[in-house]
Amino acid sequence: MSTFVTLSSGQRMPMVGLGTWKSAPGQVKQAVLAALDCGYRHIDCAAAYGNEQEVGEALALWVGPRKALRRDEVFVTSKLWNTKHDPEDVEEACRTCLAHLGLSYLDLYLMHWPMAFKRGKELMPRRDDGSICYSDTHYRDTWKAMENLVDKGLVKAIGLSNFNARQTDDVISIARHKPVVNQVECHPYLSQVDLLSHCRSLAVCVTAYSPLGSGDRPWASPDEPSLLEDPRLGAIAERYQKSPAQVILRWHIQRGVVCIPKSVTASRIQENLKVFDFSLARDDMKLIDSFNRNTRFIVPTVEKGGKRVWRDAGHPHFPFHDPY
Repeated sequence: MSTFVTLSSGQRMPMVGLGTWKSAPGQVKQAVLAALDCGYRHIDCAAAYGNEQEVGEALALWVGPRKALRRDEVFVTSKLWNTKHDPEDVEEACRTCLAHLGLSYLDLYLMHWPMAFKRGKELMPRRDDGSICYSDTHYRDTWKAMENLVDKGLVKAIGLSNFNARQTDDVISIARHKPVVNQVECHPYLSQVDLLSHCRSLAVCVTAYSPLGSGDRPWASPDEPSLLEDPRLGAIAERYQKSPAQVILRWHIQRGVVCIPKSVTASRIQENLKVFDFSLARDDMKLIDSFNRNTRFIVPTVEKGGKRVWRDAGHPHFPFHDPY
């Protein structure tokens, strides 16, 4: 089993990368160092995570002239945040990210969401009542500005994140540089079968964020199901003498899905890469497929009239009203 996928751009992208969302400042540098030390060659970042400078400090110790790794041996992804969708802001946002990471180019730059927020320095521009200020910039216009980054050599390839099938088609219909990746929430409780097959048909690689079900998401409620504690998964893991996390990651890999598990614990970081020395039998793959319950964990919610609702459901480009 290959440890990387070849993107439509011809680039080789390692199938397991280190995720850095929710990794606290002070922890993320050590996490990246631990990952590079045990063989990771793919780091997934984003401006919105607020920790790219620290990721950059770790990269500086490992990558470049007279260091252990050449720049072309590490695949680094970052993402354009929602407040930077105005075509005039895209290049500056990318250059800021490169400066934080200490790099001269990115291997992959994704549009973090199809939804634009009001321009400015605020990550979450809010009105007095706490609601988010949206912008009517269309993701197609943002995409055209991102294509210029490829032309200028600031990024090797561009892609999408949190786009549904229709929005993905929409971008492809106007693209000079086609999206090579769509990074979405994906795990056995949200197996994304339809989106995955749609993206495959377009030669768009799917990357799974929160591939283990994001048990540490800030808004998790105690009554929500925990994927890693699912007894059906535990039983499979025991048979293979692997951890539940390793079984899930292996399930992703056998479906051709790249995954970016986040951890700041060195032993777990290491464990998450040890998924290329076994394979799951077809029946076990099918069994894990059957866990799907179309449960989305990673959508910001707010309290309205005593119940939790999707915060951005009113945005014209909110991606999750479509079935996939």
